[in-house]
Amino acid sequence: MKKLSYLLVVLLLTSCGSVPFTGRRQLQLVSNDEVIALSLQQYQEFMRGAPVERGTEDAKMVARVGNRIAKAVETFYKSNGYEAALSNYAWEFNLVADKSVNAFAMPGGKVVVYSGLLPVTQTEEALAVVIGHEIAHVIAQHSNERISQQVALQYGGAIAGGLLGNSEIAQQIGGTVFGLGAQYGVMMPYARKQELESDEIGVIIMAIAGYDPRVAIPFWQRMAQASSGSQVPEVLSTHPADTRRIERLNAIMPTALQYYKGSGVQNTTTKPIKTKAKVPVENKDVRTSEEWSF
Repeated sequence: MKKLSYLLVVLLLTSCGSVPFTGRRQLQLVSNDEVIALSLQQYQEFMRGAPVERGTEDAKMVARVGNRIAKAVETFYKSNGYEAALSNYAWEFNLVADKSVNAFAMPGGKVVVYSGLLPVTQTEEALAVVIGHEIAHVIAQHSNERISQQVALQYGGAIAGGLLGNSEIAQQIGGTVFGLGAQYGVMMPYARKQELESDEIGVIIMAIAGYDPRVAIPFWQRMAQASSGSQVPEVLSTHPADTRRIERLNAIMPTALQYYKGSGVQNTTTKPIKTKAKVPVENKDVRTSEEWSF
């Protein structure tokens, strides 16, 4: 009982983080610098063996959309007086030649899009939905939250600064949280509340960047159509059901549109992406929206 009380005190004292845009309180028992360092190891290991596309039109598009949204986040943070929160970020956007319909982001700003996603996004603006969602996971420090939860579960009251400095602990937690080689890709799936939160933050930051957030609705509808026949009940998944996701997006859309109207950016990116690939409908590599790493 004494140990449990001590743990609760520690958790309360250190659980002082809050998510930008939504204000949700979250558990943060380790520093963001530690999390970024740990994730960078995992990211570099993945990139060493990844078939990265370089110099292609699609690769340039991924970098263009990513940098535009990242710049919008930086501008927003600076104008609101907390740009220091991004001081240790080094944004990087890569396209990997892989037929999986997937994307993921790592703490510190490393974002990867799989080429199999592009036939489903179809337009540059819809790609901004995915990248906005990924960047939202990063700035909301969802990986830090997952690691903190793992630390609390595994180590109880033995929580102290520099815990991830122990290489054995770091590797164990990194494998659990980032999940290299897991069936979902590099990143293990986030919790449903984190996915919905990233949807909400994502459409706001893409709107700030000058992309029309309304394209998020048809994009997720296409994702649902591409995965029709293989739906997983929401209760069995960490990801929100298609209908719930779209309901939440509809609810946040008026707010996102206010940012879009105030962005001052004239949008000219609604033309479909030219790609030879077809939208996969009945493909064993296509996951339902319940299963996306992003």
